[in-house]
Amino acid sequence: MKKQAYKIVGMTCASCASTIEKTLQKHDGVSEANVNYATERCEVLYDEAITSTDKISDTVEKAGY
Repeated sequence: MKKQAYKIVGMTCASCASTIEKTLQKHDGVSEANVNYATERCEVLYDEAITSTDKISDTVEKAGY
């Protein structure tokens, strides 16, 4: 398992953070996602054998952020 932090741009409210968290938690290989609206950061714990940072970034982008 690997932990990676991301800068999230475009969140306008706490609901946005919740949406990103839920989307990432459904992503194959992600075991934990924590999004902080105030700091515009996201920390993701994921299995490198199943997914990659590029795929995680794509998932966030597809969610609109």
